[in-house]
Amino acid sequence: MASQQRRARSRRPALAVATAAAAVSMVLASGPGPAVADPAPVPSTAPARTDQAAPPQDLGTQPEPPTAPAAQTADTAPPAPAAVTTPPDPAVTESASPASPSPLQPTAPASTPSTAPAPAPTPAFGAYLDFGARGVARIAQLSAWLGGAELRVGHTYLPGDQWRNIEGPPGFLDVWAHWRREKDDRMLVLNVPMLERNEEGVSDPEVRDLLQRGAAGEFDHHFRALAERLVALGVPDTVIVLGWEMNGTTYTHRCGPDPQAWKAYWNRIVTAVRAVPGQRFRFDFAPTRGKDAVPWTECYPGDDTVDIIGMDAYDQPSGLSFDEQVSEPLGLQEHVDFARAHGKPVSYPEWGLFRNGDNAEYMRRMLDWMDRHGALYNTLTDYCPHGVWQCRRNPRSSAVYRSLLSPESPEPPESPETGGSSASPQRRDDCTPIALGSWLESRLGGRLCLRLGWWSPAR
Repeated sequence: MASQQRRARSRRPALAVATAAAAVSMVLASGPGPAVADPAPVPSTAPARTDQAAPPQDLGTQPEPPTAPAAQTADTAPPAPAAVTTPPDPAVTESASPASPSPLQPTAPASTPSTAPAPAPTPAFGAYLDFGARGVARIAQLSAWLGGAELRVGHTYLPGDQWRNIEGPPGFLDVWAHWRREKDDRMLVLNVPMLERNEEGVSDPEVRDLLQRGAAGEFDHHFRALAERLVALGVPDTVIVLGWEMNGTTYTHRCGPDPQAWKAYWNRIVTAVRAVPGQRFRFDFAPTRGKDAVPWTECYPGDDTVDIIGMDAYDQPSGLSFDEQVSEPLGLQEHVDFARAHGKPVSYPEWGLFRNGDNAEYMRRMLDWMDRHGALYNTLTDYCPHGVWQCRRNPRSSAVYRSLLSPESPEPPESPETGGSSASPQRRDDCTPIALGSWLESRLGGRLCLRLGWWSPAR
């Protein structure tokens, strides 16, 4: 989106995030959603981003929680991993689009004929929970919080610091591949940078030169190596979100400095990957919502090399209603119309709350929008300020998300960060509400209350 919408979020993981947060427990007088305090730092490995989303920069360390940018940006996705120094924590499980593109949904194995009608397919949704093994472990935890709703989509990012990491760091993809292979109807979504030094503020003239070199085939071998690794891991049908948010200014793989070279380079990469035996990859073209630095339609590389037309859509800028997000130039409606005109399904690889805070209406209407327009998949960005499970700043939106996606509404299990219940504290009859003002109470998710009787005069 335009410069005033640009985010200033750093997505590079810190070399060591070893801070322990002191917890202060407060009793809320009332209020829906998760408890007041935010869980310990957002997914310790959440990638950082300046425009929107970027991969973490060090697979052996945990990225710092993203900081909300000062101005709106269409780019708001989670960062990808950073420079790989050690393989991800093995504590969790181990581990060519042909000329005619493969079916858009993974096919389930043949089953014994049955007279009972087949159940309606569960919508393919998931959340970005962490780029490494921890993210895989949290998929089951989020499912439990949603009352057993099945998350069929796993989403992660490759580091964009060096070519060797864009090729798929050894050990990094194994745990994701293992999760994907466990069920035939699961989907692995992988954000892949198009250039190294992807978040290092490379100048426009240098970006232009790199795009032209890529269009000439100089970097083909890196993407062949990635494709071969994914095929060898048994995930040849991975959805590749290539060069995401290209219409912004955050990433080196941006389109603005030379749209023609960018499109030629995209086509070159897809051709190189599809030449790898056994591949069935699908390529997702995913700009940010709105105009950003350059209209995303100017970057569209063509129907032959695009399988899905995605959009990273966050609740921003401040004061923009959902209806305006739908109708704005290059917004949600134009995205759906463009995809329909090109015969492609839509997706939402990154979406979530942002500059309008805990916006329950946005959460409800965005979920409805994706359902009504048959999104192939969607993955919520679940760290602060965007998320609803690992981020506890958004109790009203959290309640909406959970009520609409849970098959039932059981008591929520423990939260991933605090080990305590993520349900809101219930009103207590033995405490007196304390008015702190609407601004502070909106941040806390309710009023504080003071229990009388905790103090008694000295005898």
